[in-house]
Amino acid sequence: MAEHAEHAAYPVGLRLSGRRVVVLGGGQVAQRRLPSLVAAGADVLLISPSAKPSVEAMADTGEIRWERRRYAPGDLAEAWYALISTDDPEANAAASQEAEDRRVWCVRSDDAEAATAWTPATGRSEGVTVAVLTGRDPRRSAAVRDAIVEGLRDGTLAAPHHRARATGVALVGGGPGDPDLITVRGRRLLAEADVVIADRLGPRDLLAELPPHVEVIDAAKIPYGRFMAQEAINNALIEHARAGKSVVRLKGGDPYVFGRGMEELQALAEAGIPCTVVPGISSSISVPSAAGIPVTHRGVAQEFTVVSGHVAPDDERSTVDWSALARLRGTLVVLMGVENSGAIAATLMAHGRGADTPVAVVQEGTTAAQRRVDATLGTLGETVRAEGVRPPAVIVIGDVVAVHRTH
Repeated sequence: MAEHAEHAAYPVGLRLSGRRVVVLGGGQVAQRRLPSLVAAGADVLLISPSAKPSVEAMADTGEIRWERRRYAPGDLAEAWYALISTDDPEANAAASQEAEDRRVWCVRSDDAEAATAWTPATGRSEGVTVAVLTGRDPRRSAAVRDAIVEGLRDGTLAAPHHRARATGVALVGGGPGDPDLITVRGRRLLAEADVVIADRLGPRDLLAELPPHVEVIDAAKIPYGRFMAQEAINNALIEHARAGKSVVRLKGGDPYVFGRGMEELQALAEAGIPCTVVPGISSSISVPSAAGIPVTHRGVAQEFTVVSGHVAPDDERSTVDWSALARLRGTLVVLMGVENSGAIAATLMAHGRGADTPVAVVQEGTTAAQRRVDATLGTLGETVRAEGVRPPAVIVIGDVVAVHRTH
């Protein structure tokens, strides 16, 4: 090996699906490398007397096979690739020699110069796998990898597609409002879109990042104002997808949490339009968190319930069992409930929830305009009116609201 040490490593992508990979040692190196090997579809055999709990869990679920013993000559027979990471230098050297004799590409965690292969720093973005090797400087490899992946994700490093893209619709949950809280996949699909149909509650700042050629359609269902009927939204999705466009339906929160995502998916399915659903961070959890409120807390709340408040409790269209909610001892999170906050509070108190129950209303959560208004169940309606609270706002009811003051 020494005579070839001055030469750069030859990069190559190994297709390990269904092929045997032997991993010696169940410690930290295995813990880090095994998930990628499993994701590659490799037939992984772990040989080690013991293993980290997360590695053991992979064996328990059948993702890998584990023989609880030390390395023995012949263990690399039929292997295509080997990862040697035991704490026994002699065993590592013997296994490395066996790999050399059997012409099995081998990585060694204890002595990179004695190995026949090196593991690059890897990352994925936009369907691209980035692998970086800088010889004996793994920290630099990781830094270069991170810079490339971040550039692909935020668009500062252009990587245009040169083959035809699959058309269709992506229902993307944009999160609670802060543009940094959209998922990586959601942001990537936005960057690839030809048409974006956006809700008012979606992260609006992301729209400013779109290239000039992207058509943005306002599907805002603004309370007390103009709205775009759901049928019109469905038709717009279908029309643009049929025109061969890549369409993103950008929603606030998660598409399936009071977002009518399933209605849109069903309409697309009936029209024969392929659809991808990208989950988003729901405001029901993230907005309270941003305001310093845990929806659960040991010794305070072991459950939380999320309910829509856009229909008043006494409205015949309501399907919510408010009397049952009043009897619960956990946290109650109400979305779209500003207009009906007084009626909701009165109904909960009428069914036994205490008037002194702490309440917080968080308006424009996770954005620069976020503000928190505290009240009790008995004063909620009056406080919302007096403070001029407007949608979007999340109402949190329960003892967790006061945790920061008592713990």
